[in-house]
Amino acid sequence: MPYNIAYSHIYQLSSKLIDRGHKVIIVTHAYAGRTGVRYLTNGLKVYHVPFWVIYRETTFPTVFSFFPVFRNIVIREQIEIVHGHGSLSNLCHEAILHARTMGLRTVFTDHSLFGFSDAASILTNKLLKFTLSDVDHCICVSHTCKENTVLRASLDPLMVSVIPNAVVAENFQPLEHASSHDAPGPPHRFGPHDIIKIVVISRLFTNKGTDLLVAAIPRILASNPNVRFIIAGSGPKAIDLEQMIERNVLQEKVLLFGPVRHEEVRDVMVQGHIYLHPSLTEAFGTVIVEAASCGLYVVCTRVGGIPEVLPRHMTEFAAPEEDDIVAATERAIAALRAGKVRTELFHNQVKQMYSWTDVAQRTERVYDGISGALSHDEFYQGAGAGGAWSATRGRAGVQSFALIERLKRYYGCGIWAGKLFCLCAIIDYLLYVFLEIFAPRSGIDIARTWPKKDPVRKEVDTGMARKKSSRHRREKREE
Repeated sequence: MPYNIAYSHIYQLSSKLIDRGHKVIIVTHAYAGRTGVRYLTNGLKVYHVPFWVIYRETTFPTVFSFFPVFRNIVIREQIEIVHGHGSLSNLCHEAILHARTMGLRTVFTDHSLFGFSDAASILTNKLLKFTLSDVDHCICVSHTCKENTVLRASLDPLMVSVIPNAVVAENFQPLEHASSHDAPGPPHRFGPHDIIKIVVISRLFTNKGTDLLVAAIPRILASNPNVRFIIAGSGPKAIDLEQMIERNVLQEKVLLFGPVRHEEVRDVMVQGHIYLHPSLTEAFGTVIVEAASCGLYVVCTRVGGIPEVLPRHMTEFAAPEEDDIVAATERAIAALRAGKVRTELFHNQVKQMYSWTDVAQRTERVYDGISGALSHDEFYQGAGAGGAWSATRGRAGVQSFALIERLKRYYGCGIWAGKLFCLCAIIDYLLYVFLEIFAPRSGIDIARTWPKKDPVRKEVDTGMARKKSSRHRREKREE
């Protein structure tokens, strides 16, 4: 399965929510050789629905044919909240529509930025407006992403939270990692003849800045003969990189790794000293957090949500232009040679900044808010906390399940689109009534829940074990 940030986000968030005592079910499309029901680590259950994938892991839009399968899963697993991910995921949009028809609470997480002028963005934004006009709460991975989503879907900013991505820092350790208790040594300096390696790991598409990379690499190597490039990734722009290498005879200075699995990313990163990220648009940029955790100095473009991700001492920013990319990279090389950057401290700092446990706690608060576990006032009081990231904020249970209220919200989505959306909602409701009559809930077996120790009980057991261990050590000393 090709690596995607949204996949990693869903898996890590699900695992931490399970640790906190929740039951989590993932519904996605089938992959090559993987259909039906699968169990992952920690008892995470995944339904692979056999729908046709047409482009970049996006399924063919079916609108209504997914409803019988989805309803069966929801009833079988006793689902209460449906959480969709990705503006371009047809399964996500369809699941939220069907969930609202069934009277379930819904949450949507947006991971991307989109424009407003090209045809693809216009269609995507209209589809997003349809889905989010009837969603209970929305989560974005950065403040820039929030602003983009609010404008695209005409949302009330108060019903959108900002909860960032995170990384498992233990999986992205530098080659020589010092613990937080070790005193930092003197800064490492690169001599004028020492080789500095620059790493690029990215999907090779236009929006990821591959054209900038192709233009900048020959200029950087021309002025810095003791620099080497390591590039990993695949995409339609890979041929441009290969042609650039051939044209400039850079086979000995630029190494192309091709596609790498996510579990191999760390092994590629630790071979370098600088991470170059020339993206043209980015909602968050998880890969630069992974690079900093590996002890790499980050050179990145000042676009989207990237400036929100890492502190200034870990990054060298550039405008998304060829000249600025070259200048920023050369500043980073000079800083490393002068010993001005303490990259050996980055890992522990990143570990303190980003945690999936924190992401799960904040997402859990959203669930509590929309389900009524938190009162309206409590939900808003939680939003008053300060910090680099906005705390969870939203309206608890404001969206009515009544069909007439849903139709009013859909009707306001546009002169023609509003009528089409209302028609979709009515057909979906009639299909739901038909399924309730001819495929009654009593005929659907309830799945057994994976056995899980209560998190509170677990903490008590851990405390008792520590007390027993302490008492045992004390008795041994007395003997």
